[in-house]
Amino acid sequence: MTKPKSNLDHMDPLIEGYLSYLDKVGRKTPRTIIDVRCTLRRAIVGIGGDVPLWHLELTDYLHWLEAERQRGSTETTLAKYLSHVRGLLEYAWRSGRCDRNVLDGFNLAHTTPRTPPRSLTLEEAERLIEATGIEGPTAHRDRLIILLLYGCGLRTDELCSLDVAHVNRERRELLVLKAKGDRPRAVPIPTGVYTELLAYLLDHGKRGPLFRTVIRKSRLCAKDICAIVRDAALRAGLPDDITPRTLRHSFATHLMDRGVDLAIIASLMGHRSPQETGVYLHVLPGRTTAAVRKLKVGGGV
Repeated sequence: MTKPKSNLDHMDPLIEGYLSYLDKVGRKTPRTIIDVRCTLRRAIVGIGGDVPLWHLELTDYLHWLEAERQRGSTETTLAKYLSHVRGLLEYAWRSGRCDRNVLDGFNLAHTTPRTPPRSLTLEEAERLIEATGIEGPTAHRDRLIILLLYGCGLRTDELCSLDVAHVNRERRELLVLKAKGDRPRAVPIPTGVYTELLAYLLDHGKRGPLFRTVIRKSRLCAKDICAIVRDAALRAGLPDDITPRTLRHSFATHLMDRGVDLAIIASLMGHRSPQETGVYLHVLPGRTTAAVRKLKVGGGV
């Protein structure tokens, strides 16, 4: 039986025109347009009534945002909602459908402090890498997974999606094609990691998934990667809350420690802007640059 379409699947012609504008003129990615559509649907349902969004008052939006906050939406999510709706209202104003954009110049004040993401110290990172120096049928694979998560700052899904063909040997880079937000990027591979990656490729074919299961030879999934990181952390005597994301955060934090420009870190991590990377600024106060050593990844144990 075909599921009936919601009356929100196709919204007001002005909204559909705005989404088309984002696609054709704004050159936004398909995922971004879907995200904007979902936000506008959420606003229509959340505020209620038959009044178009561009005819509402600022107080209407304040009540809606507060309701979303009460439902558990984070400050970042609320700021995204505000940005999406503000863009629509600007489009409506320029199209002559309303006499002003009531959200123009309005921004949310971040009333709650941003909690720095969990990351390893350099000593903990070294212990984790040393803990991968074990024997077994998956030892080389598992060690390389840890090295790439920490040495390249990959997301778990990005690591799982890697194919052998995504290793650019000429430039010594990883081509991350299935990235968040449809923003592919090339990530340089640290020298020590690259050496181990080449040795791994000699024994694992020339095509297909870079990391496979032992029995079925199928692509590893996020659950597999999390288990590999957790097991290595336990062997290293680290807390059991260490995840692949912890290694990604450690990558950014340690680069920040070494004085790498925020824009470069944003590019390496696949962030849309340096502002998205600003959460790592917590590492700067009180840190002595002279005490920071180079990241020790790869090159044997």
